[in-house]
Amino acid sequence: MQINTLRVSPPYRELRDLAAGASTDDAALRESVAGILRDVAERGDAALLEYTARFDRFDAGSAAGLRFGADALADAAASVDPALLDSLRRAAENVRAFHEKQREHGFLEVEPDGTLLGQRVAPLRRVGIYVPGGRAAYPSSVLMNAIPAAVAGVDEIAMVTPTPDGEILPVVLAAAHVAGVTEVLRIGGAQAVGALAYGTETIGRVDKIVGPGNKWVAEAKRQVFGRVDIDMVAGPSEILVIADDAADPVHVAADLIGQAEHDPDAIAWLVTPSAALAEAVPAALEELLARNPRREVARAALSDWGAIILVDDLEQAAEVADLRAPEHLELLVREPLALAGRIRNVGAIFLGANSPEPMGDYFAGPNHVLPTGGSARFASPLGVYDFVKRTSLIGLSRARLLRDAPHVIRLAESEGLFGHAEAVRVRTER
Repeated sequence: MQINTLRVSPPYRELRDLAAGASTDDAALRESVAGILRDVAERGDAALLEYTARFDRFDAGSAAGLRFGADALADAAASVDPALLDSLRRAAENVRAFHEKQREHGFLEVEPDGTLLGQRVAPLRRVGIYVPGGRAAYPSSVLMNAIPAAVAGVDEIAMVTPTPDGEILPVVLAAAHVAGVTEVLRIGGAQAVGALAYGTETIGRVDKIVGPGNKWVAEAKRQVFGRVDIDMVAGPSEILVIADDAADPVHVAADLIGQAEHDPDAIAWLVTPSAALAEAVPAALEELLARNPRREVARAALSDWGAIILVDDLEQAAEVADLRAPEHLELLVREPLALAGRIRNVGAIFLGANSPEPMGDYFAGPNHVLPTGGSARFASPLGVYDFVKRTSLIGLSRARLLRDAPHVIRLAESEGLFGHAEAVRVRTER
């Protein structure tokens, strides 16, 4: 197939436009989403019922019809193929075991004079997780979003997912049952984000919203941030494969397609110093696409946003990866761990030919909710730390107050804040 192939060298200016991906700056989208959010905030359940009927072609009848009860989740788990349920449970065990290691316990220090300083770590009370339900069903997203929240100790985990024509795959509800979700609501889109952020007559507002969705969901999360916390504004899926001359071109092609099939805007790059590999991969892509049911989606993504990038050596390949800051990075090279140490900006790194990206998506244990759009420069994978808040504890002894008061008074007065200084001064005088 035709895929953009180019040779680059420092400072890699030719990659700037390609790295930008599809634009998310859409004034019409912002306005439409703002209208939906405003409507949900003002009319609550009535707005949800109308939007669900319009966009999902599902008439819930009443707000109660938007909710799956705990019995429905248990029934779904009992109805799926036992082998599939076993795979879900095993995946959940791996995800839970990995995330247990992320627990924070805070600290409390009492100094000899009685001064107490510390940090308390407490879970959020109620969170919302968004699980897409349009192009495909994602039970793996249920596990990856809900299990860290459960490990953190969140009291209530409310899951929202659209049910087009009233249909939902039982495996999605089974995953919610396995992951410890406490509430499932059959709503999607910007209206679901609004319901979680503002609350309605029957849906309690949450403290944080996590999980991927389409551009309407991403924009809605952007707009409600501040009223509630969010994990990130997720963009299209991304993969960057660094491969040397020992890599199998079929492996490379399969891994590029694995991300490209998500969305026409998905980004899939191969960066390699091997001209022979660069020449072999397009034919392997064509062969694998021919048997992929989602070939047209993948082909569009590869044509518009895919690239084969030739560099002089693996050092330059690492520099390209750092500049791109990809969501997923595969290292199909002879010494993947050594190369990984030279790359700072990435969501998740997959080391060697035996670690294809889907193993992380579904089963290995680390979270598959990862920073996109270059945000891996400053953001991290979703984790237990996203579902807790930290509170400082400060309890000074009388001796500590008297010792430090002159410094605090001096600093406060330097800022022109007399009341701050006085609040300390009066305590030293009586």
